[in-house]
Amino acid sequence: MKKTYLTTSIAYTNAPPHIGYALELVQADSYARFKRSIGEDVWFLTGTDEHGLKINQKAKELGIDTIDFCNNMSAMFLKLIKELNISNNDFIRTTDQEKHWPSVIKLWNDLVENGDIYEKEYEGQYCVGCEAFVAPRDIVDGMCAIHKKAPEKVKENNYFFRLSKYSNQILECLEKDIIKVTPQSRKNEMISFIKSGLEDVSFSRPKDKVGWGIPVPGDDNQLIYVWADALTNYISAISDNLNDYWPADVHFVGKDISKFHILIWPAMLMSLGLSLPKNIFIHGFITVDGQKMSKSLGNVIDPFELIEKYGADAFRYYFLREITPTEDGDFSYLKFQERYNADLVGGLGNLVARVNAMAKKVSIEGLVIEKEITDLVNNIRSQRDEAMESFKFSVALASIWELISFADKYIEENKPWEKDAKNKEQVICNLTHLIKSIGELIAPFMPKTSSNILNNVSGHLFERYVD
Repeated sequence: MKKTYLTTSIAYTNAPPHIGYALELVQADSYARFKRSIGEDVWFLTGTDEHGLKINQKAKELGIDTIDFCNNMSAMFLKLIKELNISNNDFIRTTDQEKHWPSVIKLWNDLVENGDIYEKEYEGQYCVGCEAFVAPRDIVDGMCAIHKKAPEKVKENNYFFRLSKYSNQILECLEKDIIKVTPQSRKNEMISFIKSGLEDVSFSRPKDKVGWGIPVPGDDNQLIYVWADALTNYISAISDNLNDYWPADVHFVGKDISKFHILIWPAMLMSLGLSLPKNIFIHGFITVDGQKMSKSLGNVIDPFELIEKYGADAFRYYFLREITPTEDGDFSYLKFQERYNADLVGGLGNLVARVNAMAKKVSIEGLVIEKEITDLVNNIRSQRDEAMESFKFSVALASIWELISFADKYIEENKPWEKDAKNKEQVICNLTHLIKSIGELIAPFMPKTSSNILNNVSGHLFERYVD
């Protein structure tokens, strides 16, 4: 059985979960479920990133101990995972001193032993949002290009990682697709970034400035850089069976942290002599009614409210179908309601209810599904599988909905509800096969709905929305 190791990024716990991270969870989960359905042994990891300046500052603002703040935030992400029916095998926390810290400390010591950590005084522009020093090319009109806030001028003594040493090796890995990056545009961005010159990166911060993290071995005045700590989770989580699952088959990440995963992480692995991840899948941001989500605009979408109102499968369906996987996508309640009513209530739910009702009135025992129907299902399954292998979740779902459209048309053409309809039993036999096939095909995307269909639950599957 082929072993497959999939990860999301680990969620930063300075704030509650948002729909952007929920998108990443359902993308990774649908891929994990798909891979399991074709017989692969999947290990699916997610978790929370709980160190760094932003988290320490937020806890102080609230007047609570930082670890209590982290516990509360991490619990919210675990709740989201449960409510979205995410099938992760493990959940890693970077504050876990038994499971995570030993791997980080070992990694640091190995980097030192390999000559890739050195100490120097540094002066630069530090963005708290990025938890990183930002280069002049990443500052636009005095603001961090990602977080739109002015970085802080910092002068301090830190430990640095020799990222520049691995510049040519990383470039070769990208150009030869040793590390495959989806989409191509993100790969091209990183190639251009490398060619413009990689600089060594600060791998520690003074403890008196950050105050929350893993101490540098042998120097309690410094804390290990939050990204060096966070990226190591992919190894620390499987440290007991690293040889079985490493390298990662896919890292699912957002575009704002692609640089860390495409440049810094491979360089760290090269220094350690470990294999590189095979794929890095990068999704975009979600806007709301065409605007960036912002507390000041009052347009931040709470994923828990959407799940409570529509159910987890409707939530999963919308973000997998409506949002182009690798691009920025827009959310609106109007679009959500339209998809819900048209595709789920009026589409899938109505079809299942009609076929179940007709199937109860006839006997189809001994009948064989017609070849035209089985060929169609097999063709749609091939389309779905091909799309999933390329992380084209919306395309995969669109292909399944072609089967729903065919079934609706097939019913209208054959009118099996009529008393003297021709070949009524055979038509209903074919329809029940279509329904069962649809139930199987949607399993990676809408697991509960799939289970309901395959267990012959009649009636509307989607009826939670109340105007």
